[in-house]
Amino acid sequence: MSDNHGNTPAAWTAVCIGLAAFVVGGIGLMAGSLLVFWIGVALAPVALVTMYVMARMGLHTTH
Repeated sequence: MSDNHGNTPAAWTAVCIGLAAFVVGGIGLMAGSLLVFWIGVALAPVALVTMYVMARMGLHTTH
């Protein structure tokens, strides 16, 4: 296990995008807008892809 415990630019970016996805999806559900809900659903995998790409770029370490 690494020393940083997920405290890296790649992890923080993925968490922020994932949080935004859930917020947008939740707003879509509460407002009754399926379009906004599906936009939120589409953003969730973007967080994973962003994390993977940033990690491959070397942004998964704090050193």
